[in-house]
Amino acid sequence: MSAPGTITRMAADAPPEVRPVHVRAGRLEHRLGLLAALGGFGMIALTYAPMLWLGIMSVSADPLGGLPGPFTLEWYDRLFTDRRWVGPLLASMGCGAVVGLACAASGLLVARALPQLRARGALLIAFLAPLFIPGVLLGAGLFLYLRVFLGLRLGWWSVFLAHFAWAYPFALLALLVTTTRFDTRLNDAAADLGAGPWRRFVDVEFPLIMPGVVSAALFGFLLSFNELARTILLRGTATTLPLFEWAQATSHSSNVPLIFALATLVLLASLLLIGVSFWMLFGRAADR
Repeated sequence: MSAPGTITRMAADAPPEVRPVHVRAGRLEHRLGLLAALGGFGMIALTYAPMLWLGIMSVSADPLGGLPGPFTLEWYDRLFTDRRWVGPLLASMGCGAVVGLACAASGLLVARALPQLRARGALLIAFLAPLFIPGVLLGAGLFLYLRVFLGLRLGWWSVFLAHFAWAYPFALLALLVTTTRFDTRLNDAAADLGAGPWRRFVDVEFPLIMPGVVSAALFGFLLSFNELARTILLRGTATTLPLFEWAQATSHSSNVPLIFALATLVLLASLLLIGVSFWMLFGRAADR
């Protein structure tokens, strides 16, 4: 009786027409896996390479020259000297915080009730429709309705409305991932033990769906913080940080290189926020 290794070597040395099917299938799967890995690493490089390049050019003497070097911190020094960006930054952070809280709170109410409704499919499509509407088109529609038709004066409230309409579908999807997986029998068991509705939500349900709530708030904050297309049409006299950067980039002034330094700082802060949030949600639970 031949050993398994001998059979494998014989199968590998056999002509293709008599080679076992599982050997050829295994090689095909290996090649497909290699192509998938290369494609995945390519997408990662396509995503993060521009961010890395932005950071490199922010410490270059001529960021608009196309090639890095000589390296300097001049643009960061000028950035902290010219503090016109501080006001738009604080305004964007405040608006993003309000949008994030609104998305998390309203999304939580809908995500808890939606799985129990009969027409949940149609309602879900209605809630997710803004995902498929171009930002400029949605902004133009809101502008025509609020400013032209209703005659309202635009400002921060209209900016909040546009940001909320854009971020809410993402927040709702993040919440539905956790609420649809929640076992309602846990609430039934708590009710049998005498817990009221509020106590069941706080002690049983909320700790299990908290990752979805935090994710919804993060989606709302980050999408609002970086929103530009809708803000341009609905800002009134309000100025957000993306709008300030866009105005500086289109002005063809000597302040254009400052955008590289400012965008790098915003990117680092965003990555830090996401990293801390993920560690609080998943890292601490893994340590336990």
